[in-house]
Amino acid sequence: MTEKDSAEQKTFFITGGGTGGHIYPAIAVADELCARKAKVFYVGNPKNLEFDIVKQKGYDFLPVNVHGMPRGAKLALVKWMFELGLAVLKSAGYILKYKPDAVFGTGGYVSAPALFAAKLTKTPYMLHDCDAKPGLVTRKLSAGANCVSLAFDCASKEIPNKNCLINGNPIRKTFKSLSKEEARRSLGLDDKLTLCIMGGSQGARSINDAAVEVLKKFSKEYDLQVIFQTGKKNFERVIEQLLKVYPDYANDKNLIIKPYFDDMVTVLKASDIAVSRSGSLSLSELSASGTASILVPYPHAAADHQRKNAKYMQEKSAALYLEDADTNSQTLSELVSYLLENREELKRLKQNALSLAKYDAVDLISDKLIEISKA
Repeated sequence: MTEKDSAEQKTFFITGGGTGGHIYPAIAVADELCARKAKVFYVGNPKNLEFDIVKQKGYDFLPVNVHGMPRGAKLALVKWMFELGLAVLKSAGYILKYKPDAVFGTGGYVSAPALFAAKLTKTPYMLHDCDAKPGLVTRKLSAGANCVSLAFDCASKEIPNKNCLINGNPIRKTFKSLSKEEARRSLGLDDKLTLCIMGGSQGARSINDAAVEVLKKFSKEYDLQVIFQTGKKNFERVIEQLLKVYPDYANDKNLIIKPYFDDMVTVLKASDIAVSRSGSLSLSELSASGTASILVPYPHAAADHQRKNAKYMQEKSAALYLEDADTNSQTLSELVSYLLENREELKRLKQNALSLAKYDAVDLISDKLIEISKA
């Protein structure tokens, strides 16, 4: 019997939610365990994004009502602690009922109840943290974990556990198999330099506003193909602005503008340069696609994760860094122009990004989960 088949007749709890950075890595691991014939339950908040995604995937969903820790008012904090306690007890009940062989959590407040419950019931558990600076749940619960998986090697300094593995983030396997030429053909693009502009699924106003002002310049002066993801909430506003500065944009074959792309693998593999927020999963996907990036960290991210992630990429000479407050049409145009005029630097950023790519995180994490389930 091979390691790939060894999940048969095993049961796993997967937990993590609130944002895509917590959900999609958890789903990737759930899919792999399911492919290895394991039974998977997903523990999450039914009011969050993970509920719809998990239901679409067909996994059994075990609800817990938990939200992020409030700041400031003591009464709100006391109420939150009470609700967290109830969620932990409910999760412990799930563990006693379904008897999982191990619990896997991707950090964030949604994962806290099931992971606390695993610790209380002495059920083997494993954590994965996607950021350069580990989150609060990871830091608090890592000491008792059977294993801690990390996306960044620098994060291990803050983890009080010798069983740390630098796996990278779980990403889709097509990042490795899809070629740039195939990706461009799929999008109807020519085989020439391509820029991707994105601010996450919700978009980023600073990036959008800066991009609108320079799209015509990128296309007409630089003959640069541009894939622009505005975010669903910002699409109408972006188009309204664009019509004022570039009324004929819809007839420009160099431009693809959409609220959201379901297949970011194809988009990133088609791109040479990306302007992006610096969530950890985005950085893993940018690295896996060998894309040079101009990173604009979201300034209000929890524990300033995005700024730390972006600085890490900058230190590895895999990205250029731009503060959100400094993002405008001039600074964006200058950085893109710099890369276009310095092709060796563009090539170096792409190569360095690719050198950070880790394609096998899903397999490594799944293998380790199966291993600790035998403990």
